[in-house]
Amino acid sequence: MQQEAGVGGEDLEVWIDQDLCTGDGICAQYAPEVFELDIDGLAYVKSPRDELLQDKGATTPVPLPLLTDVIDSAKECPGECIHVRRVSDSVEVYGPDAG
Repeated sequence: MQQEAGVGGEDLEVWIDQDLCTGDGICAQYAPEVFELDIDGLAYVKSPRDELLQDKGATTPVPLPLLTDVIDSAKECPGECIHVRRVSDSVEVYGPDAG
C-alpha cells in the first residue's frame, strides 16, 4: 500500500473539474500514475488500482512520492481545474480555490 501525501502529515486527495478541463494533458505528463486523458479529450483521476474514475467529482488519494508532481499539475493547468484538498476537512490546499 502506497503512503499518501499530506501537509503536516495529513492525507490529501485530488479531483478534476471536467467542466473547466481544456484537455491539454499537462497533468498526465506530470503524473501519469494519477491523471489520464480519456477518449472524450478530458483529464480524469485514476484510482490507486489504475482505474479511470469518470464520476463527476471523483477523488483519488495523492501518493506521497507524487505530491510534487500533482502540485505542479495543479499550478500549471491552463484550465485551473485540478483541486488538491485535505481528506480530513475537505479544505483545498492547492488549486484554484486554495487559501
